[in-house]
Amino acid sequence: MSKGRLQLIQQHLQGTTERNQVMSAGSASQLTTHVLNVAEGIPAKGLTMTLSRHDVTQGKWVQMSRSVTNEDGRCPGLLRGEALCAGTYQLCFDTGDYWKQMHKESFYPYVEDVISGLAVS
Repeated sequence: MSKGRLQLIQQHLQGTTERNQVMSAGSASQLTTHVLNVAEGIPAKGLTMTLSRHDVTQGKWVQMSRSVTNEDGRCPGLLRGEALCAGTYQLCFDTGDYWKQMHKESFYPYVEDVISGLAVS
């Protein structure tokens, strides 16, 4: 990875006070995510993702929301209006379509991130 891309990512992660204040004021969700395109050193704008919760009584994943990352690669409203309960959650990132929009080939059609045993106090 080139030094230039690393510097871009570092600058992006450090952010500005103004952007952080906007994020704090505009996010009523208990769950957020921030997606970066590290190959290009930019936020992953326009990446579709779904949030699901594992329903043990049904033995399957139940989709809770579907969202698209903003200009900054964030999805601050994944659980807007809903309580985050203890359980197992899955974020599924549609990386295949994201890379297609970027006119690039994708190694992974999607990426799943499963968080288990989440306890909320």
